[in-house]
Order: sequence, then C-alpha cells, then structure tokens
Amino acid sequence: MAWPAPLTLGGKHATLEPLAREHAAGLADAVRDGELWKLWYTAIPEPEGIAAEIERRLALQAAGSMLPFTVRDAQGRIAGMTTYMHIDSANRRVEIGSTWYAQRVQRTALNTECKLMLLGHAFDVLDCIAVEFRTHFFNQRSRRGIERLGAKLDGILRSHQRSADGSLRDTCVYSITAAEWPAVKAHLAFQLDKPR
Repeated sequence: MAWPAPLTLGGKHATLEPLAREHAAGLADAVRDGELWKLWYTAIPEPEGIAAEIERRLALQAAGSMLPFTVRDAQGRIAGMTTYMHIDSANRRVEIGSTWYAQRVQRTALNTECKLMLLGHAFDVLDCIAVEFRTHFFNQRSRRGIERLGAKLDGILRSHQRSADGSLRDTCVYSITAAEWPAVKAHLAFQLDKPR
C-alpha cells in the first residue's frame, strides 16, 4: 500500500481531496484568479497547462513520490492545489509543497487550515519525523508564510535548480520536526481561532 495513501481532509475553511482529472476546469479558473503563472519565481501553470500539470502530478503519485490534492474553499469551489512531495517512507519524511491558491483565498484562513490538516496528518497519522517546506529565495510572501507556520530555516541551497527562464534558483529549505509539532499545532489552532 502506498505511503501516504490518498485521502480527503476536511475542515471549516477548506477541504483537501485527491487530485483528479475532472478538476481541470475548476483549477484553470482558480489559476486565472490573480494570473498566478506570471510570478517569475514560481512554477505555476497557465490555464492551458493545467491538464498537463494534473497528469504530471498523477504520474509522480503513481511513482510513489507525490500525493497531490485539490483544494476547495468553504463553499466547495476549487481554490488551488497542494501536495505531499519528495516522499521518503523509509525515513518518514514528506515535503508540503507545489502549493498555489487563487488570489481570492490568499491571506485567508484557508491556507492556515490546509497546513494544519496536512501537518496533523503527517505527524499524528503518518508518524513523520519531520516535514519540509521549500521555496525560492525571492518568494518573500511564501517565505513569510512558511515562517508564520512555525517552520525553521534549515538552510539555503545555492544555485539549486534552473528556473523556466534559465536563471538559477536559490532554494530556502525549512522544516518542522516531530518534537516541534505540539507547539506548532497549538499556534496554528490559535491563529485559526483569531477573528480576521
């Protein structure tokens, strides 16, 4: 059996469900909201590339290195994508990444709740020893968001990979360890309970 196995995670502000081909139209609409593919420091597909991106993620799932999710908002509308990736079952580690959200849900409780659900499943069910997050050095919004979760910077992989435009990406690697999870869980629950 695959580790981790596909599942649906639900909360008050968001639902994470296994990525499926029939989500393509909703994901294309979501990526149009904010023209997310125009952010040079990310790898978000254009609306016309969503079907290919779904196929790519499903192929990685079949290979055992990714578990992709479609993200829905509280009204059930498709709002984006996220994944467990770089799955290392032998060492009980995953990365939460390849995440993007429609502009309409950015800076709302949706992301906080998605991360709480993914981290909770990783630590409380999958018994992970650590969960990683990676982002481009210049993606300041993502870096601040990862740090707000309670993740700590492990280091920066310099000239880690080539971007689509050919430039070299410095990758910031963050993590939360199992020992840190109880405090991070309390922090995220507190953030969700705060009035917005």
